[in-house]
Amino acid sequence: MMNTVKTNAQLYRQDSLKLISRQFAFTEGPAVNAEGDIFFTDQPNNQIWKYGTDGKLSLFKDHAGRANGMYFARNGQLLVCADEHNELWSVSKNGKVKVLLENVDGKKLNGPNDLWADSKGGIYFTDPYYQRDYWLRQHAEIEGQKVYYLPPGKSAKVRVVAEDVTKPNGIVGTPDGKFLYVADIQRNKTYRYAIDAGGNLTEQKQVVSQGADGITIDEKGNLYLAGNGVSIYNPEGKLIGHIEVKEPWTSNVCFGGKNRNQLFITASKAIYLIPMLVKGVE
Repeated sequence: MMNTVKTNAQLYRQDSLKLISRQFAFTEGPAVNAEGDIFFTDQPNNQIWKYGTDGKLSLFKDHAGRANGMYFARNGQLLVCADEHNELWSVSKNGKVKVLLENVDGKKLNGPNDLWADSKGGIYFTDPYYQRDYWLRQHAEIEGQKVYYLPPGKSAKVRVVAEDVTKPNGIVGTPDGKFLYVADIQRNKTYRYAIDAGGNLTEQKQVVSQGADGITIDEKGNLYLAGNGVSIYNPEGKLIGHIEVKEPWTSNVCFGGKNRNQLFITASKAIYLIPMLVKGVE
């Protein structure tokens, strides 16, 4: 226990956790842009919000496709898991939507949940099935819940890169593009895959005996798993910290701020911020 407390002190102070707002229905999908602003979703209200480096909250987009997980591509476009019609979107700075993916071989995806983009512009995303009350369908069109890769380019064809999972959810890659972490929320495991030159995933390795809704990574390679608060694991899979968040569920995490040293946390109806002594790399 003493070791965990000591590590906590090297990363953050629990009493510095700050509630920003509790005005939402259910928050998700935080993503950071080049300036350090955080964008996040209020899925039941079908909105995307912005929390600026100036500490101000503003509505970025209404009618947001029931956006869930999001990620900023290198070109500044906001990539969105648009759950309403099971699509992948790219959203410009002025809110204009471009649909990147509508289906796989004519079949609707289960519901893209979370995503990460590589330096080439390729997109990895998880596709678990969570029945939504705004869907007309009552069952999946695709068998299995998998991890997909959409390569860059107009003629690119989406492909399955991991199917040895039960319900993949949170996903994040390392900044060097060598490894991808995928949290299997049903198995309660987090796996690491090696990424080869073609974007394929190999060498599945369990690194943590815990799943997650959302995950992020810091400059030291530590993993941050959202669910019951935020659990922090070092690259070897050892628990080195736990940020307690007094909300029913912590859905996701992302580093933001001008120096990328503030951990932004989406948790049920609320959003939180905690200063960190490490920086994020997303």
